Amino acid sequence: MVNHNHYCYRVTWSVEDEEFVGLCVEYPSLSYLHEDRYAALEGITNLVKEIVADMEANGEKVPEPIAEKSYSGKFQVRITPELHRKLAIEAAEENVSLNRYVSHKLAS
Repeated sequence: MVNHNHYCYRVTWSVEDEEFVGLCVEYPSLSYLHEDRYAALEGITNLVKEIVADMEANGEKVPEPIAEKSYSGKFQVRITPELHRKLAIEAAEENVSLNRYVSHKLAS
């Protein structure tokens, strides 16, 4: 059973709707509009709770919360040879490995 509170929620302002919109990363097709930011968060949370209960009741696969997933810390990115060379030069100038240099660039 998935705990709906473990999903990644956010609230942002919608210019076109002139209201706050509550969103859930794991359910990108869902949203909840409200004039109050806290009510938008509560609305999307309750909507996801209902969706999860419905999916579980129907034997459907429920998305795992991103916060509960394990990550290896590795991923591959394809870049052009020219960019690879440029980054390798910059890393060498900083006297660090390419991996450490790119990791630092991504974090900043």
